[in-house]
Amino acid sequence: MKTKIDKTRVVAAVLLLAEAASPSVMAQDKVKTSVGADLVSNYIWRGQDLGGISIQPSLGVSYKGFSLEAWGSTGIESTDTKEFDLTVGYALNRFSISITDYWFNNGTNTKSGNDIEHAPYFHYGAYSTTHVFEAQIGYDFGWLSANWYTNVAGNDGIKENGKRAYSSYLALSAPFRLGGLDWTADLGIIPWETTFYNGYTSSFCVSEISLIASKDIHITGSFSLSTFAKISVNPRTEGAYFIFGLSF
Repeated sequence: MKTKIDKTRVVAAVLLLAEAASPSVMAQDKVKTSVGADLVSNYIWRGQDLGGISIQPSLGVSYKGFSLEAWGSTGIESTDTKEFDLTVGYALNRFSISITDYWFNNGTNTKSGNDIEHAPYFHYGAYSTTHVFEAQIGYDFGWLSANWYTNVAGNDGIKENGKRAYSSYLALSAPFRLGGLDWTADLGIIPWETTFYNGYTSSFCVSEISLIASKDIHITGSFSLSTFAKISVNPRTEGAYFIFGLSF
């Protein structure tokens, strides 16, 4: 859900919105498009293990700060859950907002706890759908970017009293360069109770602390392959992951 393992989506919407927010892009009056795919050894999203080896394609278009992106994830195992996300956003200088529609072909009804299998895409029942709609607002200070995400509709998590949790997530990312590589240190925080993250989160907690290193490998004069490695720790679940990925 899903950012190239959060490069925290960290490949999906965040990368496209951050790109659209730069002064050079804002000055352009032409439509800009992008297409790509990532191959990752594990699909880790906001400190949660969502699958093994996965292919994650993306397709985007932007114009004068507005952007639309499609992003997906498919595991190599036939039993892996498939994901398809659509994000519409707007960026002005360093400020960005967006709405993402996450969809999964399998899921769990957060009200009853029952599994939802082979869910149709065009089904939007309150807690019988596998769509989740998330709003984002963020600001990039250059040395630090801060993004707040809140689920506003769909198959959101619930609180212990059974009410919708409006599950939220605060992502802080600090880029830097060291030893010839581009690095990013990430911190992910869950501010309040929800069943949406980590099975069940009873209160404020840290869901991810990660460190990403990336490097472009030049194959020919006109073609290069982007690689990255990520160490991710989830203090809430005591999970630890090491991920490697290729970007095409």
